[in-house]
Amino acid sequence: MIEKATKAVGSITALGIGLLALAIVAQLLVGASNMAFLGNVVGNITGLVAELGSAGLAGLISLGVVLWLFNR
Repeated sequence: MIEKATKAVGSITALGIGLLALAIVAQLLVGASNMAFLGNVVGNITGLVAELGSAGLAGLISLGVVLWLFNR
């Protein structure tokens, strides 16, 4: 049962990453003002990177933890 749940979470995560990539490409092609159903994806990612950068060492550690979780 745990293996099935782990596979399901992995599949949902992969789907989410694929949708995120699609949203980024779509926003770059048509612009943020025409993406009412997805919002400002690129702006949100830029804001996240800026927050992590301004957090110093804590932001770097947080980024490392997130990357480690995705690579598991």
